[in-house]
Amino acid sequence: MMLQLAIGPICFFIFQIASLRGFFAAETSVLGVTLIDGLFIVAAILGIATVMEKQNMRWGLKLFGAAVLVMFGLNLMLSLLDIRLLPSLSIADFRDTTNAFVYALLLTVSNPLTVIFWAGVFSTKVAEENMVRKDIYVFGFGAWFAAVFFLTLVAGMGSLTREFISPLILQVLNLFVGAAFIYFALKMVLQKNG
Repeated sequence: MMLQLAIGPICFFIFQIASLRGFFAAETSVLGVTLIDGLFIVAAILGIATVMEKQNMRWGLKLFGAAVLVMFGLNLMLSLLDIRLLPSLSIADFRDTTNAFVYALLLTVSNPLTVIFWAGVFSTKVAEENMVRKDIYVFGFGAWFAAVFFLTLVAGMGSLTREFISPLILQVLNLFVGAAFIYFALKMVLQKNG
């Protein structure tokens, strides 16, 4: 559960969708996020991350993930001026939940370094606690379930604010979330060890 307390761009995104379109739309986003997280956790458990740990591959993945975050962030910020970089995936158009699901899926899959993170987590747990394969699967399920629980909590909090948020505050929220995406992209690229 402690692994989920780090608030990042996905958390901001889920909160924003919930405050704009309600709990159900946010939960479809949670489904998209946790579907990819689950695949990444399984990939980490199965050892695919060892291929991705090569320095050149890691740097390329960081750049790709950062570029996608910047594009999504700019799209949010420029949408305030009615300029869309990703017109078919604009958050303002989340009248149906399919767009929210696809947006969340793309945003999550754009950071394949998550596989490396999970591989590190599992390696540490195995080394520290001498875990057997069954325990690793249980730990992986617990980590995935914690993501579902935490993001559902964020969706619930965001949906509670829906009734109290004015259009101006929604615009400020778009600006804030877009800036947060760009911040996380820059942080990812400038981070040491990779």
